[in-house]
This record gives sequence, structure tokens and C-alpha cells, in this order.
Amino acid sequence: MAAVDETGTNATTTGGPAPLDLRSIAQAPKALLHDHLDGGLRPSTVVELAADCGYDGLPAADADSLGRWFRDAADSGSLELYLETFAHTVAVMQTAEGLQRVARECAEDLAADGVIYAEVRYAPEQHLEKGLTLDEVVQHTLEGFRQGESAARAAGKQIRVGCLLTAMRHAARSREIAELAVRYRDQGVVGFDIAGKEAGFPPSRHLDAFEYMRANNAHFTIHAGEAFGLPSIHEAIAFCGTDRLGHGVRIVDDIHTGDDGTPQLGRLAAYVRDKRIPLELCPSSNVQTGAVASIAEHPFDVLARLRFRVTVNTDNRLMSDTSMSREMKALVDAFGYGWSDLERFTINALKSSFLPFDERLALIDDVVKPGYAVLLG
Repeated sequence: MAAVDETGTNATTTGGPAPLDLRSIAQAPKALLHDHLDGGLRPSTVVELAADCGYDGLPAADADSLGRWFRDAADSGSLELYLETFAHTVAVMQTAEGLQRVARECAEDLAADGVIYAEVRYAPEQHLEKGLTLDEVVQHTLEGFRQGESAARAAGKQIRVGCLLTAMRHAARSREIAELAVRYRDQGVVGFDIAGKEAGFPPSRHLDAFEYMRANNAHFTIHAGEAFGLPSIHEAIAFCGTDRLGHGVRIVDDIHTGDDGTPQLGRLAAYVRDKRIPLELCPSSNVQTGAVASIAEHPFDVLARLRFRVTVNTDNRLMSDTSMSREMKALVDAFGYGWSDLERFTINALKSSFLPFDERLALIDDVVKPGYAVLLG
């Protein structure tokens, strides 16, 4: 998919675009829809918070070794084993100070990587071991995000962070978390999500929560189509009415090659594309969990060429040792994308965000398009 500028000509021949390297990509304005707060800690912060709260279960004592351990442990090829790494990060996020620090550093790190808008998710029900209430967990996390936004502004960076409250699909608190999301939607919470092991825990178990969100005109996304395939996607859409698909990578299983060599969409894939249901694709994470074999074999490019609403996401920056810039660079290397392609993926994300329409449009027109115009040369 060759990079094309607004005149329709190849951008590489019209005035010298910036090189498509990590440094330049980090300067590009980016939007992120799928990032887990408990999957994005700095290794040094995990070590320090563990010492502060008396957690002695870390598999490594220094930040460098711990960072390598998280990456290696996540390279399991299994979603279930991948999820086990979160026991250590969640363990150090049980206090007001810990939650605020992790949220603040999340916003600072994303802003330093050129992310101008991010929706960061976490499960409040997993942060109650030290006596915090659900409301206190949300309040402290939102305060951390605001602190991080302020610190980013002081450093000359622009970012806005919206929060998604996640319910664990194997638990029974989804309605309670949905109510929490609605209660704080005017204070920085932009939506609701369910996450965790897909197999054996279909999204339809949580219909009450999704009906509550719809009744309150509130947004939600659902982890689906990562480990379990098309049935998970079908339930998320047909029964639950999701606004977006968290991952959704297995929608490619409903796309086949016809006798004439052209792609043929099944009814579910066609519906997802026709309805412009956003796919929160996370390339590196999808490889780690075994959803796809490699970045080169990731269906991102197939879906992008067929004009599904694809977005680029990090999922868990610590476990995947990644960033938005690295995810975009991996796609550039694998599929030959240019600046115009990265701009389109960014606009897809902002169009799909849970921001009000006018605010989405302002970011696209006032930040994203001018930013990429400079990079296109």
C-alpha cells in the first residue's frame, strides 16, 4: 500500500518526506484505543512500588532483568499464560500512591511517544486488596492521569487520556463496573470493557452490564476474537451490541479467497466492515498470545486493504516491550506502509474513539492532519 499524498501522487517523489524510522514516527501524532494500565508499567516502577508495599514475589530484583522477564514470559504463545504475568503488576497497584504514580507515568510515557489521545483501560475490581473502594480506585487513577497530562504539557507535549473501566469476564461484577463507568463518565471515564480469558467465558454472560450501558447512552468495547475466534466476535456484536472489537483479529477467519483469486467476505466479516465496527488490532501482542504466527503474517494488511476500520494499538507495553511508534514501525517494515497510511490508521482511531464528535474532529483537523503534512514534506 504505497504512501499517497493529498494530490494522489507518491509521497516519496514530492518534496522529501521524513524518513520512516522510529525517531520520525515518534514525532507523528498518534491515537491509541487499546492499552492496559497494568500492562504498561516501567520496570523500575514495578521494582520500587514492590519495595514500598512489601511485595516480595517479583521474579527479578533489578529493572533491566525484570523487563526482560516480562517480555520473555509473555512470549508464550498462549493467552492464558500471557495473562499470568499481570499478577506482579497488579500486586503493586493496590494503594492510592501506586495507582496515581502508574497512571501519571502512563500519560507521560505515551505523550513522549507522540500519542495525543489515548484510551487506557484497567479493572478496578483487581485493586481492592489494600482496602480501597471501587470509587477510590477510579478517583486515584483519574487523578494520576490528570497529573500526567499536566507534566506532559510542561514538557511541551500534548496528550489527553480517557479511561475505560474493565470488568473481568470470569467474575460476576460486570454490572457493578458498568455502573461505575457511568458514574464517572463526566470525570474522565469514557467507556466500559470486559477482558480476560475468552474460552468458556463468552461476552453474553454479561448482557446485563451491556444493556445498562446502552440504556445510559454509554460507550463500550469488548475483548473478542483474539483467542476464541468468530463465535466470540459474533456474540459481542449480535447479542451485546459492542461499539468496537478489542482485538477482533480472528475476523480474518471469515475471509476466503474465491476461485478468481479475490477475497470473499463471509456474512460476519461483511457486517463488521459495512457497519464500520472498529478493530483494536495489537500486532505484537497478537503474536505473543499465539493469535497470529508473526507480524509478517498478521492479517492487519489484508484487513487494511479491504478497508476494514483498522487501528494500531499497543495492548501491553511492558509485556511486549513496545510503544505506538514501535508498533507502527513493525507494520511499515512488514507491509511497506508510508506516512499517508499511518495517518489513515490514526484518523481511524480518532473516528472510533469515545470522545464527543466535535472533539474528535478538532484533533483530526487541528493536530493530526497538520502533523502528518509536515512529515509528508
